[in-house]
Amino acid sequence: MARLTVHELLSVVFAERSEWELPVSDPAVLAGEAILRGRRVAWVAGDGAHMGGSIGIAGGEFITEAIERATAAGLPLVAFPIGGGTRMQEGTPAFLQMVKITGAVMAHKAENLPYLTYLRHPTMGGVFASWGSLGHVTLAEPGALVGFLGPRVYEALYGEPFPPGVQLSDNLAELGVIDAVCPPEELAGALDRLLAVMMARRDAGLTSEAHAVAPPVPDAVDLPDVHAWDSVLRTRRDDRPGIRDLLAVAARDVTLLNGTGDGESHPGSVLALARFGAAPCVVVGQDRDDQATPLDAAALREVRRGIRLARELRLPLVSVIDTPGAALSKEAEERGLAPEIARTLSDLITLPTPTVSLLMGQGTGGIALALNPADRVLASQHAWLAPLPPEGASAIMHRTTERASDMAAAQGVRSADLLAAGIVDRVIPEPEDPAADREAFCAGLGRALSEELLRVMATERKERRAARARRYRSLGVNN
Repeated sequence: MARLTVHELLSVVFAERSEWELPVSDPAVLAGEAILRGRRVAWVAGDGAHMGGSIGIAGGEFITEAIERATAAGLPLVAFPIGGGTRMQEGTPAFLQMVKITGAVMAHKAENLPYLTYLRHPTMGGVFASWGSLGHVTLAEPGALVGFLGPRVYEALYGEPFPPGVQLSDNLAELGVIDAVCPPEELAGALDRLLAVMMARRDAGLTSEAHAVAPPVPDAVDLPDVHAWDSVLRTRRDDRPGIRDLLAVAARDVTLLNGTGDGESHPGSVLALARFGAAPCVVVGQDRDDQATPLDAAALREVRRGIRLARELRLPLVSVIDTPGAALSKEAEERGLAPEIARTLSDLITLPTPTVSLLMGQGTGGIALALNPADRVLASQHAWLAPLPPEGASAIMHRTTERASDMAAAQGVRSADLLAAGIVDRVIPEPEDPAADREAFCAGLGRALSEELLRVMATERKERRAARARRYRSLGVNN
């Protein structure tokens, strides 16, 4: 496969660019500013044509200087790593340049500035294990060799070839180590969508001292009084729209991310960057199309990655609940499902950015609990929330599943009951048949999310976090 040179790649991605002159130089690295779809960005790239893109002392200093310059200018940074890591002939001081580079990346992220990476062929060793793996989002060339231990080194050490296909970008994307492979000609569009969300607050001048304008509080809606069991059955229909439909219909600038970054992913877990109306956000939730694989600890670790993104980028977080329950298995226990529920709860409770939770359909068990804490909690009309499926509650209370309908009513699982109990702040009406009226169903939820996101964004952080704490401290006390 013919690969683009670094200059060819930069020309494909950026409409115009310039290169920086820094106090040190190394032909293996270059950096500068560019215009990406009208947006000013900084970039730093390796040049594999010089010593394979390996990083020596001067190269490490150059990359660090470039990152620091981008941070000082308040620019999002796009990195194009390549190379096999440390320049062996420069020894240990070159090896430790990766620490310096990592520190500069983390200082950049500490300023809530985006850091995006595009891994090229090959990205190996210390390059991959430092500035190549720290992106808020990590994309890669199709078919690129990406890994830690070089195949030649492996064969020399162990006397056999490294297993084929393991260190290919496509494989790592499938496993959740990186987010996606992206052909060079599609990269500008992908980066533009990401930055439209990540930089939305800055683009609108919304700093810590300036907030969004809160929309008017909507009038209360009279909803028909339906039995809880009717709502349960409605949300269990296979054709009911889910979170991916919501994103497709009601959101814009959507980028679906993939996995935890640590080699775990779950087909039923959704992590995305998106905008609902004018409000940017990180979206986490469950995809009802993949309910054949119950959610497990990996799914929650993906949620926690989304929470971390919201924290680092100062973005609101939307958690969408639509799950029949968590995995109940030996594997779920051994992989730490219960501790991940607790950690997700603690992360959401303490997240400093605005949060909105949407109960979209089924809300069963610990996974639903883990995604519930928020500044504002919304529910679709027939959504429900319960510690167990009604059949399970019936089995515990009555030693039979035949009383499931009675248990659903008695436990107060339906949206109207949740609203009365102060668990939910707002109920959104549904079309009679959401499957037949997918657009209206999802658009209604999207409008509500946009309004509530702007409402919590308009609240001062200290006031908002205090209100969140009071909300859950008082829950159930006066009911």
